[in-house]
Parts: sequence; C-alpha cells; structure tokens
Amino acid sequence: MEKVLDIVPLRSFVAVADRGGFQRAATHLHLSQAAVSQHVRRLEAATGRRLVERDGRRSRFTPDGDQLLGYARRILALHDESLRSFDVEDEATVVIGSTEHAAAQLLPLLTAALERFLPDHRVRYRLDRGTALRADLGAGRLDLALLLGPADDPLASHVGDLDLTWYSAPGWTRPTGPIPIVAFDNPCALRTRALETLADHRITAEIGAEANQLAGVHAATAAGLGVAVLATFGTTPQGLTPRPDLPPLTPLPLAVWRRQALDPAVFWHTTSALRHLLAAATTPIAQGA
Repeated sequence: MEKVLDIVPLRSFVAVADRGGFQRAATHLHLSQAAVSQHVRRLEAATGRRLVERDGRRSRFTPDGDQLLGYARRILALHDESLRSFDVEDEATVVIGSTEHAAAQLLPLLTAALERFLPDHRVRYRLDRGTALRADLGAGRLDLALLLGPADDPLASHVGDLDLTWYSAPGWTRPTGPIPIVAFDNPCALRTRALETLADHRITAEIGAEANQLAGVHAATAAGLGVAVLATFGTTPQGLTPRPDLPPLTPLPLAVWRRQALDPAVFWHTTSALRHLLAAATTPIAQGA
C-alpha cells in the first residue's frame, strides 16, 4: 500500500502538540478523542515509526514524532497558503513564524493564550530558520515572526530572554583536546553563542556535527558526538543531560517582528502573551502530547 501523509491526520497531529494533549486537540477540532488517536495511528502506519508514547499518565512525542511535527507544520502551511492564493479562507488568520528553539515550549501555550484574546482569528504557524522567516515576513507570507536577537527595528518588540544550557549524552566525557560542538547550520545564534562563550574562557572548540533541524541536533548530541547549546525552559530533552561543568551562557533575547500593515491589536496581544509566558518560565514547562 502506498504510504501517504494526509492533511487531516497531520492537522490533528499538530493540534495535539499545540493544544497540549489528545482531548484538547479533539475539542479544538470538533472531533472525538478516538478520531484524533486514529489519525495519529495512521501517521505512525505511514511513517513506520512510533510518534507518541505513554509517559506515566501523560503522553509525549518521541524524537520521530518531534521530527514529523516540523514537517507537518510546513506541509500544512503550504497547503493553507495554496488555498489562500485562490481566496479560499473562511476566517481571519494570523500566520506566525518561529524558529524551532522557541516552538516546542512556547507555541502550545501561545496558541491557548491567543485563543482567549483573539477568538475570531485562526492561528497558524510556520517553523523555519531565522533567515527564511525574515524573508517570508518581508514578502508578506507571515504576519509575525519569533526571532532570536535584538529588537533593533520599529517593527520588532523584545518580549524576553531565553536561558541557554549546555547538553551532552549521559556518558559523554570532556576530551583533553578541543570540545566538539553539535550545532545548527550557519547562520545560527545558538551556534555563535556556544563558540564565543568557550572562546571567552580560552577553551578551544570545533564543530563536531551539524544539522539543519532540532531533531538532528538532539540525535547527534545523544549519540555522543559533542555538546550542544539549547533553550529548553528548564526541561531536559530525552537522552541528554545538562553540563554544569561548562562555562555559563548569556541568555539570548527573543523578539517578535511584525509585517508592516498588521492589525496593532494582534501584535499587542501576541507580544503581551509571550512576555507573560517567558516571565513564568522560571518553572519547568513541558510539552504534553
């Protein structure tokens, strides 16, 4: 049988992540919880991978599930963009771009907040590299973008800082020579911060592995190929362990950028919600599935 990733199961899959669980996803989509579960099983059958697994009384995405989530968001964004190009749109839509650093922890909570503050708007997301998001914002394909770096433009607003942590595989030991870094492809603010921090402490380093997605960085780090700098809001990714023996990292600023003609109310509600979420991030925030 031909393997197909259908739009409807993908939309349910993303809703599970954004809403924080199967029941909330089902309520949002006006489906039964059994239907949402069936959609996830269809995706597991199509990919041949376990995407969601039990974690005590809760469920969580597996590394394969996290990887598919990134693809699912991109597929749905292109699907919906295609319909919009033919003027097929039945409600006001806010399209928010985000790098993966902020997505897993912030977007589910941001979605819930915007549902309260902007009940007449549908929120969609696009996950990509910062350079691509800036281009999409300039071309009008995004309404808002969550980007690492200073808010040095009238169209941007600083909403908080992301604390950074060194991670490695549990059995990884620091070598006597240069420290291998697992990093995103250039350009990347986390990659730059990792290398500059070690250089400031006169610790030699080299790039041991590169990836263009968060799942790849996690996998390479868990495989013992080096250490990685990640923003995880106090949680520890599966298969990794923090490295307090490495120099402390300066937090990275997070800014929200808007397109020129965006409704000021949408921008205000989004930035206000993110400031509140980041201020509350002193306690661990975990993604339910």
